[in-house]
Amino acid sequence: MKVRFLLYAVLAACLAVIPFAQHAATQQRGPLTVTRLYTGPDGQTHAQDIELKLLPRQGAQLQDQSEMFKAAGGRFVRAAPGFYEDWHHPERRQYLITLSGHGEIEVAGGQKVQLLPGRILLVEDVKGKGHRTRTIGSEARVSVNIPLDGQ
Repeated sequence: MKVRFLLYAVLAACLAVIPFAQHAATQQRGPLTVTRLYTGPDGQTHAQDIELKLLPRQGAQLQDQSEMFKAAGGRFVRAAPGFYEDWHHPERRQYLITLSGHGEIEVAGGQKVQLLPGRILLVEDVKGKGHRTRTIGSEARVSVNIPLDGQ
């Protein structure tokens, strides 16, 4: 009985870790994906995965880069376990990049976008109903927010 319980516990732990490992591996090869949060004509926030265009960097082998973007600053944020923010939207467009921990953003129709280490969001839902944000699990979620300039 103990062996069976231990086997189930190990299997459950492996299944919980697979999405994190898959996401991190995907960002290291192939296209670089950014999840865009935007306000649709219905006034609701929607999520769309887009491919970030990368070009070979001049004079550097095995390195690609995006076009330069203008930022208005940046800040690191630590959201404690249990953190929850009901419907809200940012004051300006921004990139949100999860560095560690796990969270989720809920948008229209109950769709949930997982915030995993390495996940890049372009948050553009500055009007409308907005989205909900929460930390998942017993670890704080650390992210960097980069507000975009030229708003």
